[in-house]
Amino acid sequence: MKLLYVVTLVALTALAAEKKVKFEELPPAVQAAVKEQTKNATLVGLSTEKQKGKTVYEAETRIGGRSRDLLLDQTGSVIETEEEVDMESIPAPARSAIQKRAAGGTISKVEKVTAGAAISYEAAIRTKSGKTVEYAVNADGMSHKEN
Repeated sequence: MKLLYVVTLVALTALAAEKKVKFEELPPAVQAAVKEQTKNATLVGLSTEKQKGKTVYEAETRIGGRSRDLLLDQTGSVIETEEEVDMESIPAPARSAIQKRAAGGTISKVEKVTAGAAISYEAAIRTKSGKTVEYAVNADGMSHKEN
């Protein structure tokens, strides 16, 4: 239960630190990367935030009706993607852990998170009490610590 509160607190803190920006405000390298990454997608929004003391940029996109968010560094390199996926497409241990956590609640969204070679899965869960929480696990179903 403590992990759940930590994950929720980290997510809320991250949201509070985000600042919406316009495309023209992005560094040229980030602009070029966003153009390249959104060729077959719809750009929904852009924001910037500090992570570990460094400025990063988030491009929220939609492809085929599904969300795909990209986190880019100042050079325009993609450092993380969050891609909406079907629950059935994730590894069985991750799916089982998410379903167990959501028992009695509703899973509204599942995302595959890729950061370098590391892959994890996040689920937005509406609990029995009506709160929406984010639960993150690795492919093996173990709880994934948020950064």
